[in-house]
Amino acid sequence: MPDRVEADDGALARARSIAVVRANGMGDLLVAEPALAALRAAAPQAHIVLLGTPMHVALLADRPSPVDEVLAAPPVHGVRPPSPAAPEDPAATAAFLADMRRRRFDVALQLHGGGRHSNPFTLALGARTTVGLRDRDAPALDRTVRYEYWQHEVARYLEVVALLGARPVRLAPHLAVTPADREAAGCALSAAGGDPTRPWVVAHPGATDPRRRWPAERFAAVASDLMAAGAQVVVVGSAEEAPLAALVAAGAPGAIDLGGRLAMPALVGLCAGAALLLGNDSGPRHLADAVGTPTVSIYWCGNALNAGPITRDRHRMHVGWTLRCPVCGRPAVGGKVPGPCSHQASYVADVASGEVSASALAVYAGAVN
Repeated sequence: MPDRVEADDGALARARSIAVVRANGMGDLLVAEPALAALRAAAPQAHIVLLGTPMHVALLADRPSPVDEVLAAPPVHGVRPPSPAAPEDPAATAAFLADMRRRRFDVALQLHGGGRHSNPFTLALGARTTVGLRDRDAPALDRTVRYEYWQHEVARYLEVVALLGARPVRLAPHLAVTPADREAAGCALSAAGGDPTRPWVVAHPGATDPRRRWPAERFAAVASDLMAAGAQVVVVGSAEEAPLAALVAAGAPGAIDLGGRLAMPALVGLCAGAALLLGNDSGPRHLADAVGTPTVSIYWCGNALNAGPITRDRHRMHVGWTLRCPVCGRPAVGGKVPGPCSHQASYVADVASGEVSASALAVYAGAVN
């Protein structure tokens, strides 16, 4: 399969409307942001529509970004994962795609993955030119980059938009912070008994995949060390992660538990105002990076290669090297998680809390002094 099916022929310069398929998590969107910024710079005349998720709609609402419009794609297996709250509905999907075809997009970009499911979805948008990634089992688009798992996500999507002549304008993701974000963060912190005038650290012990989660008691230990150094520690998480956030807060008396209690503006504002974010490979870690906040993170080795922080001036990453399931001992397939078993044990429990605490204290001291 060739890396490029067709060379750039000026399609981007002529484009008036562009659709971008990227309907997954917060971190997934943020690692694609440099590619969206390159696209915006190369096509200032185009109306760019992100086909994402309801969370993306909430994140980018009333916020400057490289895209002009965000629409929630319908739940489709392999594109936007269906759930009990949002099941797959073929009739609704057909209606959505018909509406997209009426927009007559000049270009549709698949910045989603290997393309087995997302390429048919992208083709169904009816754009004049389709561009994206293609694994060996995926239908062809007009222009493709071969999908290989072992590539950093930021570089992956920059390589896709380069097929249209879009040159990088930055490597690190960026998210604009608004006054409303900062106000919401201050209100949330004050309502929970915190002091917005004192330095705080955001701790996020969650991750979509439990195997990427560092043990909660170790988060609590590092949080306690940070509080002893004078920091307020604010524990955050989604509604599903609220029990985990509560567990960390209980293990670190004095920590502020805001798990499951934050709207998107408050989460953005808390991350932007923090001296440090401590977390796993997760959306909030990528969010903190994108708003300019230092991070100390715990990554599984494969994820560190694909989605670790690009720079090291403000980010310290601790890597777990577990390559076999801690429960049954089966090796991860090709070094990747998930492996062939269904066990949910942590693949990063081999990271020592003392190492993470030393990094967190050093970064915190550098941020507040």
